[in-house]
Amino acid sequence: MQNLFSGGLRILQSGAIFSTKIGGLGWEILTGNPPMKSIALKLREAFESLGATYIKLGQFIASAPSLFPPELVDEMQKCLDQVRPVPYKDIKRIIKSELGGDVQEVFHTFSEKPIASASIAQVHAAITKEGLDVVVKIQRPDIQDILETDMNLIAVLTWILEKIAPEFKSSGLTGMVEEFRKSILEETDFIREARNIEEFENYLLSVNETRAKVPRVYHSYSTGKVLTMERFYGAAITDEKALLQYTNKPKAILETALEVWFSSLSNSGFFHADVHAGNLLILKDEKIGFIDFGIVGRISPKVWEGLMLFMQGLSFSDAELVAEGLIGMDSTNPNIDRKKFTKDLENVFRDMTGILNSIQSGNPASLDESKLNSIMFDIKAITETNGLKIPREFGLLFKQILYFDRYVKILAPEIDIIRDQKKYIS
Repeated sequence: MQNLFSGGLRILQSGAIFSTKIGGLGWEILTGNPPMKSIALKLREAFESLGATYIKLGQFIASAPSLFPPELVDEMQKCLDQVRPVPYKDIKRIIKSELGGDVQEVFHTFSEKPIASASIAQVHAAITKEGLDVVVKIQRPDIQDILETDMNLIAVLTWILEKIAPEFKSSGLTGMVEEFRKSILEETDFIREARNIEEFENYLLSVNETRAKVPRVYHSYSTGKVLTMERFYGAAITDEKALLQYTNKPKAILETALEVWFSSLSNSGFFHADVHAGNLLILKDEKIGFIDFGIVGRISPKVWEGLMLFMQGLSFSDAELVAEGLIGMDSTNPNIDRKKFTKDLENVFRDMTGILNSIQSGNPASLDESKLNSIMFDIKAITETNGLKIPREFGLLFKQILYFDRYVKILAPEIDIIRDQKKYIS
């Protein structure tokens, strides 16, 4: 009953904020000629006021320029996953509810000021009663109920949009919204994230890999909404100046990171699916620190083999090989017209090779996230039109490879990760 009541309040809150923001454009809307740029600005402001789900939705819109007007896509680029910190009194209340005691009873010290504050959770530094140096990741109040309510509302709005504008039905928007829903809800399950961390740690132990590590999870200080982990001190892999404080051989360190990540992928099918610079650290002992396992991927041997062909096709600028790799990831349609599929892929293939060429020519900043996501959506649409089903993990996986390619061009530009990926697979 309480969830139903809070859900109703959330819908009313959403309606009030949208009405207030868009209401300022009343005259333009009544005259039938609202300026898209103004609408985009008001929507972005509404999204940021409503928090987590809508900030993520804004980022989703920014990543799909083929689906939305350019003014809306441009404005949503400003939707940063940075929000006002949760008041400390609320943090104390959550700690007491989840860990069974006041902050000062549970921890020896606990920093009131967060290290980081994002739309789903924020992180505080702390020292446990046993003297352990930790970080405590705490979910924002009622975030799961808010996300569920918001996603149900977005699903209804998507259904209405497809009814009144049939062109959106063929775009696969419903499928993308469902994928968006799964992804965002996964990030709220801290028990699952703890399991992900320990699964990667068990892989490292099983192959006697001592060059990389993950933070230890302290289960007695963790629940579904609070995750307490060993605190890492180090530098982001792309921060060249800070990196030199920890190592005098950044190229070798990067190659180690590549070997560890690729080997976990090829040997176990499990991979860290969010290796942006902030989640890959060089530590004081020159080990690689992998953090934040809210998003991970698992692939089958079939997807792995298809990806290898796909990457070879990109390396040799061979669209037919790219098509063969995509076909190899799915066996549901053995009668696919390969020539038609290859031809349909030509435009998106050119866009993708353009991104790769730009990165490999020495411009690592050219990895345009929105353009890349647009390409992945286009590939998904083309494969579905041709009767194929490409797994979600393919998009996650390929994006991580491009992240690594960007790091390579910063630290070791002579390496070609797309061409030489087998070198890093042990």
